[in-house]
Amino acid sequence: MSALHIFTPNARAARWLGTTAAAAIIGLATGGALHAADFDADATINIGSLYEPQNLDNTAGAGQGINEAFNGNVYEALFRLSDDGAVEPVLAKDTKVSEDGLTYTFTLQPGVTFHSGEPLTAKDVKYSIERVTSAESKSSRKNSLKTIASIDTPDDQTVVVKLSERAISLPYNLSYVWIVNDAAKDLQSKEDGTGPYKLEEWRRGSSLAVGRFDKYWGTKPTNGEVVFQYFTEATALNNALLTGAVDVITSVQSPDSLAQFKDNDDFTVAEGKSTTKLLLAYNDRVAPFDNVKVRKALARAVDDKKLLNAIWGDYGTLIGSFVPPTDPWYVDLTKVDAYDPESAKALLAEAGYPDGFTFTIDTPNYDPHPVVAQFLQSELAKVGVKVNINIITANEWYTKVYKAHDFQATLQEHVNHRDIVFYGNPDFYWGYNNPKVTDLIKQSEASATTDEQTAKLKEANTLIADDAASNWIYLYPQIVVSAKSVSGYPVNGLNSQFFAYGIKKSVD
Repeated sequence: MSALHIFTPNARAARWLGTTAAAAIIGLATGGALHAADFDADATINIGSLYEPQNLDNTAGAGQGINEAFNGNVYEALFRLSDDGAVEPVLAKDTKVSEDGLTYTFTLQPGVTFHSGEPLTAKDVKYSIERVTSAESKSSRKNSLKTIASIDTPDDQTVVVKLSERAISLPYNLSYVWIVNDAAKDLQSKEDGTGPYKLEEWRRGSSLAVGRFDKYWGTKPTNGEVVFQYFTEATALNNALLTGAVDVITSVQSPDSLAQFKDNDDFTVAEGKSTTKLLLAYNDRVAPFDNVKVRKALARAVDDKKLLNAIWGDYGTLIGSFVPPTDPWYVDLTKVDAYDPESAKALLAEAGYPDGFTFTIDTPNYDPHPVVAQFLQSELAKVGVKVNINIITANEWYTKVYKAHDFQATLQEHVNHRDIVFYGNPDFYWGYNNPKVTDLIKQSEASATTDEQTAKLKEANTLIADDAASNWIYLYPQIVVSAKSVSGYPVNGLNSQFFAYGIKKSVD
């Protein structure tokens, strides 16, 4: 599951995800208990979304929309990140790890077939992993799998992965690798997965429909069909739910939108956990952003609390680093470089910029980025820093910023779970390069235990915050709204996934 899991090639709208789950024992909105006789097992579930995929291949820059529609629904992996953040086996029935941690042996679930009717074999798994790690792949997790030295398939049910060095996160990282039939063609417009649904129709610019796969190897979905209906702006999306044209909105776009649903008995409002961070990312390779004091000054010059309140009211969470509370290595770092404009001016003077400087923010053209850019422009002007705003499309962002590194600073949201590893890659688009952080992240992967891994990543997280590698503005709220007749949907915004197979619609 990983097109670039920063929100890039999809220019529809911003990704709005969330904070804490007050409800949901395991991350699902129950909407009251329903017995089998109470719901329609063949119902069509209409899901309203702003995130239409660019294509259907998650290694080809399809954007987060493909993850929302296909991950766990149409395609499966050896492992799955559950809605409550646990790593669970899916197509891997059994896993054995050698004593030195360098060899993983996976035994596949028996009797699994692709939607084309072909049986799942070990060769399909090998092919799928190599698709993600290939030079052509645009998966943001490609670098996380670089420790794979070889993949052997001694028989149809066994996959042996050998590593060049220990990688404790291998099962987690393999949850991003969708298993594809090695004979499948044209995966940008077709699919051949093993999931509980198969693609029925994709009407570009309008909708994407998936239907129940009757030969699915696992538990059958609690509905017959799911249609993702795509909208270009939030008002139309909200109206579709109000009029019954859709059953669920995967993420509400503003607190103002909530008012019409919150006090209406016909709807259920569920708040879940988020992994989406809004940040001002600097190109740390170039002056003045190669100077830690400059980066720390800019962080102290911006009143993030005021900005969050202006955008989201009482929703959302302030964060002092790239790590959200749902990650095991979270540390509350909100007091590091907290709002202090006088201190910001002093740091700028120490860095050699007593009169400030001028720089350009390249910002995607969809909300809330342009508004946030204007707020930053106003805040930084107070400490003598002039900001020029260059509004670009999401596709331009991907080419100019992510690929070419042709920028000074940029606004972007990152939706990934456990993505601190990006700060350990000096070649990543923001160019942050602290050898100690890189080494800690590398050491964390070589850890023999999760406690050791967590300790090293907490240390890395603290160093990254002290370096003000980026300016982490806030964590988005994750708010899902549905008709009262619908239940069983996921409420947490982990990696943009939206498992549809447990959604139920009550009988009228």
